[in-house]
Amino acid sequence: MTPLPVFVLLSLVCFCISDDRLTTAKLLNARDKLVSSGGVFALGFFTPANSTVDTYIGIWYNKIPQPTYVWVANRDNPIKNGSPGKLVMSSNSDLVLSDSQGRTLWTTTNNFTSATTGTAAILFDSGNLVIQLPNGKHIWQSFDYPTDTALPDMVLPLSTNDGILRRLVAWKGPDDPGTSDYSMGGDSSSDLQVVIWNGTRPYWRRSAWDGSLVSGLYQSITGFILTEIIVDRGGELYMTFTVSQGSPSLRMMLDYKGTFKFLAWNSNSSSWEAFIEHPSPICERYAYCGPFGYCDAAETVPKCNCLSGFEPDGVNFSRGCRRKEDLKCGNNDIFSTLRGMKTPDKFLYVRNRSFDQCTEECKRNCSCSAYAYANLNNGSGAADQSRCLIWLGGLVDMAKFRDGGGGEDLYLRLASSTVDKEINVLKIILPIVASLLILASICLVWICKSRGKRRIKEIKNKHTRQHLQNSKLNELENESIDLPYICFEDIVTATDNFSDYKLLGKGGFGKVYKGLLGGGGKEVAVKRLSKSSGQGADEFRNEVVLIAKLQHRNLVRLLGYCTHEDEKLLIYEYLPNKSLDAFLFEILCLIG
Repeated sequence: MTPLPVFVLLSLVCFCISDDRLTTAKLLNARDKLVSSGGVFALGFFTPANSTVDTYIGIWYNKIPQPTYVWVANRDNPIKNGSPGKLVMSSNSDLVLSDSQGRTLWTTTNNFTSATTGTAAILFDSGNLVIQLPNGKHIWQSFDYPTDTALPDMVLPLSTNDGILRRLVAWKGPDDPGTSDYSMGGDSSSDLQVVIWNGTRPYWRRSAWDGSLVSGLYQSITGFILTEIIVDRGGELYMTFTVSQGSPSLRMMLDYKGTFKFLAWNSNSSSWEAFIEHPSPICERYAYCGPFGYCDAAETVPKCNCLSGFEPDGVNFSRGCRRKEDLKCGNNDIFSTLRGMKTPDKFLYVRNRSFDQCTEECKRNCSCSAYAYANLNNGSGAADQSRCLIWLGGLVDMAKFRDGGGGEDLYLRLASSTVDKEINVLKIILPIVASLLILASICLVWICKSRGKRRIKEIKNKHTRQHLQNSKLNELENESIDLPYICFEDIVTATDNFSDYKLLGKGGFGKVYKGLLGGGGKEVAVKRLSKSSGQGADEFRNEVVLIAKLQHRNLVRLLGYCTHEDEKLLIYEYLPNKSLDAFLFEILCLIG
């Protein structure tokens, strides 16, 4: 066989190994894929599970068996009818996707007028596809154009100087990458909060940013730490998140139902598990509880409640809540502190105010219904180190968090008469409740003492009965009968602790067991009187004395007796050739 030339071997090797980059000299066909240097992510052509005609190019986890796509280039312009497509690096340093007819379906727009030798599109282990110049400069990256997923270290803009905000946009369905009506990103009307939108309507809103640049979450099941970071770049705010080293694969996504999730890959169950999910519960949805109503997540079953000083405005919370007392304005109003709250939407951001100045800002405006304050002294170097929010009119989209679950203080304006009434009610209710608690405590102590005394009395009575019973049984020793007392432990040994397989029969009197008594292994029948038979010490004594004195060749012979605590036992000789029940019947007839 003629050996292949070295250059042919090298070509075969290069063809079989998945590369992590595209160049002007190398294109990506339908059966090819790019694989990041560490093998974490792959880029290539794919067809959704329930589709046979639409083909997309995207990025997915290369080592996870469940297909999970984190970025799609041509999500709204698929390759139709299963025709082959190709992805190339153009002479203008742009990525261009085209179908078999040469029609361009998707492209980047770098606006380079001439080719740059050495430019390449590289897929990194972070999941980021980057167009990189020979000098290392990145002129385009997929992280700037997310679909429905954000990955660790991806930067999401909360506010930009040009006012253009890129959002996560959910898929239309579980197998349809097309853009849906659900999107998530920074609020264009405020750079302090993140919103999920259903079309143009808010669907869920995160509480206004309180100035924290770094916040962390420890996931106890897998042991990783998720860190969320707010980055200030020349007045533009960006959000990103990182995970601790050794963490499982983790992603943040907006699913086709409009639910925002943090998911971690569980290798044991081979599935993605959500450890953060919003909106959940249902009352977390935007303005679900109406004006002055809030979603009480501190409850075992979260539900809508009214703020202090308010009552439901109707049979349900569709109309929210209304004030119990109208505001008087001026010095007749006070501010009630509500802790652990998700601040409402539609706030006015007042800059450069201290806490006292923020309070005064709201107090002197009769339309101001509430305010919140945060100190932004977080090391960012910003000139304005405060965040004063005030609300004019109704308060919508609020929630109360569980203890330790976040939130901040919200200062709610109330008529002083409302608070006075609530205080007066408390002055009446608290003494009544305290009196009831004291009375209940006294009753409990009395009940416990009564039960204790009754228990002591029962124990004494039991001991007395036991003593009397033992006294009567001890009289057997004074009877002129030749009948030995047999130790209870010996009987337990003889019957294998009254084992079921030693059982010969049973009736209203109790049970009869076969046993081997003593070192010689004498076969005996043990009659164990039932505790519910009604036979007391007197009856047992009479039975023992009577049977011991009866001697007849047709009657089974009594060999001994035993008493131990509540146990009463008679030991008879065992007659294998005749029914023991028949003998016992004869005896019972004689003594009955």
